[in-house]
Amino acid sequence: MGIELNALHWIYLFFILAIIVVMFMRRDTSLICIIGIFCIGLVATLSVYQSVMGIFNGLIYAIKELMGTILIISVITAMSKELLSSGINETMVSPFTKLIRGPVLAYWVIGIVMMIISWFFWPSPAVALLGAVLLPVALRVKLPAMGVAVAMNLFGHGVALSGDFVIQGAPKLTAGGAGIPVGDVIQASIPLVIVMGLVTTFAAFWLLFRDIKKNTLKLEKTIVVKQEETSVTEDQAKEQKLSPALRFFFAILVPVLFIVDIIVMYIAKLQGGDATALIGGTALFILILVTFFTHKGKSLENITSRFIEGLQFGFRVFGPVIPIAAFFYLGDAGFNSIYGEILPKGSNGLVNDLGVFLANTVPLNGGVAAVTSTVVGAITGLDGSGFSGISLVGSIAKLFSVAIGTGISTLTALGQVAAIWVGGGTLIPWAVIPVAAICGVDPFELARRNLKPVVIGLVVTTIVAIFLL
Repeated sequence: MGIELNALHWIYLFFILAIIVVMFMRRDTSLICIIGIFCIGLVATLSVYQSVMGIFNGLIYAIKELMGTILIISVITAMSKELLSSGINETMVSPFTKLIRGPVLAYWVIGIVMMIISWFFWPSPAVALLGAVLLPVALRVKLPAMGVAVAMNLFGHGVALSGDFVIQGAPKLTAGGAGIPVGDVIQASIPLVIVMGLVTTFAAFWLLFRDIKKNTLKLEKTIVVKQEETSVTEDQAKEQKLSPALRFFFAILVPVLFIVDIIVMYIAKLQGGDATALIGGTALFILILVTFFTHKGKSLENITSRFIEGLQFGFRVFGPVIPIAAFFYLGDAGFNSIYGEILPKGSNGLVNDLGVFLANTVPLNGGVAAVTSTVVGAITGLDGSGFSGISLVGSIAKLFSVAIGTGISTLTALGQVAAIWVGGGTLIPWAVIPVAAICGVDPFELARRNLKPVVIGLVVTTIVAIFLL
């Protein structure tokens, strides 16, 4: 039957529901999470000052858990900015421009290249790396800018980010919320990411070219490509351009180094933090090497400058995630780390206890659990970050898996896929702005065009997940 629930469990459940409601209203949840941590601490310790300390200690615990993810994304961003300003990225993608000989090939080539680069560089930097080079080529073969935006968006912020197989930022967050190894989430997400990716990109392709044939989606004659801001002036940018020979050398070296990383990860069976460390160290090595050749006399200062830019980006992205993750870590191992062993005897953590209670009071099955995971994941994505609520997704998956007795990895992966596709940059207008800005299209129109394919994909993927439970 499990232990009897006490006030801590009900307060935790109340704040989970409150966070979902606030996310559904598209408001920020950081304050709700901080209040939740304080209330749980107050009930647990019966001390105001210890509850206040609990807020700060909870944030420290979350930062410790997330630091590897924040740092890898910061390093990748720093490296990407250097590749962009030095002209190496243009040389790297130039071979793919020769494959683009028509609008159909343009859609698939741009999408697949975006997906591959996003696995290693993350989608936001990848947009800047690819947009300036491939957009003019696509327009030349008569693929409208909206088609380019859809392809980059769905393959990058959708397929690549929802799986996040290389950098492993997303699965680390969801695995932390569910209290399971990162490798379990990655393995369970592979079939779901494939199904979601195929259904969504083919549906978007069909709708896009149907509108092109109907002449309701017209080709732009001229377009202004907006680049990401960098910390260098135009004169400095000219000085930073490498010789063609060096650009070619680095354009070969960069992908080769990352391919070697993948081989090493497979041979040495590296996963989670170890795999992230290998990718991060390689990216930092590339940043240092490229900066030395690009800036010559000022390389030391520019390495630091790029690293700071990367850290600013990393903390800007994960700033809203930290208080939310701090709250959801309380549902598992984080509670004892922050407040000590004060849960009732026999307790396996707040989330586990709620799951056992749910299993004994509410008739649940795989279908209900899968649909709920998808809906909760989609709701957590409504804030437009995709990452802020996926700790909640892991906690909900753990709760339901305890109730039905199976499927924690699949439910966690399903919620992750739903959260990232909705909030990671395909459906929320303020989340698609980077792609829309690069392609010169209206972000609201891009989000509307993505809506039908993504909803179809989520429905099909949820059905597949039910059979995998």
